[in-house]
Amino acid sequence: MNRRFLVGSALAGSALTIMGLSPQRARAFEVTRTDAEWRAMLTPLEYKVMRREGTERAFTSPLDKTYAAGTYHCRGCELPLYSSKHKFDSGTGWPSFWQALPEAIGTKPDRTIWGVHTECHCRRCGSHLGHIFDDGPKPTGKRHCINGVSLVFRPA
Repeated sequence: MNRRFLVGSALAGSALTIMGLSPQRARAFEVTRTDAEWRAMLTPLEYKVMRREGTERAFTSPLDKTYAAGTYHCRGCELPLYSSKHKFDSGTGWPSFWQALPEAIGTKPDRTIWGVHTECHCRRCGSHLGHIFDDGPKPTGKRHCINGVSLVFRPA
C-alpha cells in the first residue's frame, strides 16, 4: 500500500460520501430504494449499519444469543441469508455463522487502516451485514460476523 493509493482511496470515498453514497451503494442491486425510503423504513442505527457500513456495539443484539431453529433474513429486502444450522457462539458479541445460504451474500474487500478484510452484504439489496474472518469452526473455517440489526429472524 502506498501513499498515492491511500490518498486516492480517501478522495474517492469522500466524494461518494458527499454525494450520499458509500462505495458499495454506487452499484446497482436487484432491490433499490431512495435514500429517503431507506431512512423511512430503518431506525437510525439500522440505517447507519446497513446503508453506511457501520457497526453495532458488541453484545447489544438479542440475535447474538438466539439459537432457535429458523432462518435469518435481510432486514432490507427479506432475502433468506443464514440458517440457524450454521450459527455458532463465537464469543465476539455479534451473531456468527460459518456459512451463508447459497447465492445469499456478496462480498468485497474492505480496506481500512487496520488492513484488508472481507465485507459481506445482501446480494439483492446491498445492505451491509458485517465481515468474514478466517477464524471460524470446521467445516469452512470461516466466521461470518454479522450485525444483528441487519437481520430479521424467522423461526422454523
